[in-house]
Amino acid sequence: MIDFAWQRGSRLYERLGRFRRGGMGSSFWLTTVFLTSPAPALAEQVHAAVAANFAEAMREIAIEFARDTGHRVVPTFGSTGRFYAQIKAGAPFEILLAADDQTPARLEREGYAVAGGRFTFAVGKLALWSRMADYVDPQGKILKRNSFRHLAIANPKLAPYGASAIEVLQALGLTEALKDKWVIGGNVGQAHQFVVSGNAELGFVALSQVYRSGRWQGGSGWRVPQTLYSPIRQEAVLLGKGQGKVAAESLLGYLRGDKAKAIIRSYGYDD
Repeated sequence: MIDFAWQRGSRLYERLGRFRRGGMGSSFWLTTVFLTSPAPALAEQVHAAVAANFAEAMREIAIEFARDTGHRVVPTFGSTGRFYAQIKAGAPFEILLAADDQTPARLEREGYAVAGGRFTFAVGKLALWSRMADYVDPQGKILKRNSFRHLAIANPKLAPYGASAIEVLQALGLTEALKDKWVIGGNVGQAHQFVVSGNAELGFVALSQVYRSGRWQGGSGWRVPQTLYSPIRQEAVLLGKGQGKVAAESLLGYLRGDKAKAIIRSYGYDD
């Protein structure tokens, strides 16, 4: 017998495929979590648009959420700016976990999100990172030495972490000196991949992508002082398509709980 949840997930995938072929953003990708833990009779799926910086934490939270509630998360990871456009165009997302607080507020004002439910689920942090050991010094002086060829940055027009990277360069007076070396990713996930693949020797990424439980996950990095950029307050919001959906509202509540907060902190976020 074909699993009914699988059928529903396949139809959603087809819908998103048609949505992409219609021209709404070629840089976002779908990661579907179908979890096989026992589920209650009324278990649902929640379709979540998740900022790229939060991908690893969300995957871990999704597993615990399914184990504890029986509901399944179907996340799509990408840039907050692209999600804004896709949500307005009718993308089938039920919640948004953004990389900023401006986008959820804007969606709320424009009637695409449920009013009064926004909350900060994480405060992000920026890192300058290289996959090479001992390449990035703990004070970030490598930027002033300017001895590298490429610096990966997320698109500052679409990705809040990219905008924060520009703030740092401006604060250090290095924007013009390094501008010709930028390699721009559509989101911070792509900026991270540029560094991982060696297409850039170093890059500005989310700390959560390269740091776990108090240590770097390989390579070398500089935890950028938060005095050099505005706080990255990441907000969650229930979208209009998620209103009245048990799984969507349950996931938002779960993000406020102790188990999810512990996972979020382990990735270097503040809560």
